[in-house]
Amino acid sequence: MSLAYRANADFAKLNHPMRVPLSAEIHSRPFLQLQAPESITHFALYLQQDQPSRQNHRSSQHQILEQLCLHYGVAGPHEQARYFFHDFGRFRLKWECHTEFATYTFVERGEAGMDFRAAFERMPVQHVPQEWLAGLHGKIIVAAHVLLCKDASDDDSFAASIRDLYQGKSLVGSSGGGNAEVWTDFLIHPDGFSRFVVRDQHLREFQPGRLVGRLLEIETYRMMALLGLPQAEATQPALNGIENELADLTATLVKNQANGDQEMLQRITSLAAQLEKISVNNSYRFAASQAYFNLVQSRIQELREVRIPGTPTLAEFMGRRLAPAMNTCTSVTQRQEGLAKRIARTNDLLRTRVGIEQEQQNRKILQSLDARAAQQLRLQQAVEGLSVAAISYYTLGLVGYVGKALKASGTPVNPDLMTGIAVPLVIGAVWLGLRRLHHQLTGKH
Repeated sequence: MSLAYRANADFAKLNHPMRVPLSAEIHSRPFLQLQAPESITHFALYLQQDQPSRQNHRSSQHQILEQLCLHYGVAGPHEQARYFFHDFGRFRLKWECHTEFATYTFVERGEAGMDFRAAFERMPVQHVPQEWLAGLHGKIIVAAHVLLCKDASDDDSFAASIRDLYQGKSLVGSSGGGNAEVWTDFLIHPDGFSRFVVRDQHLREFQPGRLVGRLLEIETYRMMALLGLPQAEATQPALNGIENELADLTATLVKNQANGDQEMLQRITSLAAQLEKISVNNSYRFAASQAYFNLVQSRIQELREVRIPGTPTLAEFMGRRLAPAMNTCTSVTQRQEGLAKRIARTNDLLRTRVGIEQEQQNRKILQSLDARAAQQLRLQQAVEGLSVAAISYYTLGLVGYVGKALKASGTPVNPDLMTGIAVPLVIGAVWLGLRRLHHQLTGKH
């Protein structure tokens, strides 16, 4: 073993376990190397709605790719792979697995001088097995054709060809500083694909691949971002119902109808549970839509668009069409948060009112207890008076017996006189004894 190899092996032990995977992450999805003329077919398959976990989602995407590779007798990627590239001869395939979707990009070498309509009829999708395409039913969220051409004709004839291809009124285009032009209408054409035309004017070696990659990412992220719009629109009626019921509850609370506080508390709790369920269902989709929208804006900025006279740029098109949809999702999110705060405030108000009513009831109970305590004190004082009389009576009886016993023994004592003299003394002694006992029991001195 050489010293250099041993040194490298020793140094590798010092690496953090995630150093190599994290370093390779930024290289995990390289751009295709393209050179005009090229024809590209791009699919994005969305499976998240059918899969409960990311691992199942990735496994399903791998199964779809393996079916395609099996048809051509090609080994598929590792189960944990998120990127795959292979040259199948007639076409090249680039596959990427993302969190919610996977993309399939088929590339075929084109023919120079072919008109646009004929070129879009001979895209790489014609080489893909039809049974494989049929198995993608309900999974395709993006299907796009890109024609990368190197047209040397003058601008007027090229513009005429573009307008003949895109006969609609929503033509979008921009120039990349004189090096390339991008044309599209973001519409799904009768063949089921959206169409992009990239005119290579002076692009360098790796620029065509980066430009086409950004366009496909814009189209894919645009569609993924728009997934939040139907959910936002479907949420509006539910939020309207919650808002109306909350307004009714608030009006009832203002009328100070205390008899139905328990029922109102149950209704508010039900509203809070309904809103929380809606928020949980929407939180991931809306956050993902905002993240995809940010990616779309980032990719458009990377194009460094220059306006083509008379044609809106991609940034203008997205600002007019995509941004309002994202604003709708944002407004629904803000509305959910606002309703949650209003429900919390209404709940606090109701609990405050219930608390005040409970305090008033407690005050009445305490007042009643005070009155009962005063009555018991008076009753106790009366009982103490009777006790003094009773104890004194029995004590004086004992004194009388003592006097009679002394008289019978020959002592010159008058029992009646002795008893009469002892009356005030006995009553005073009994009263003082009871007061002292009372003070000892109550802790007073």
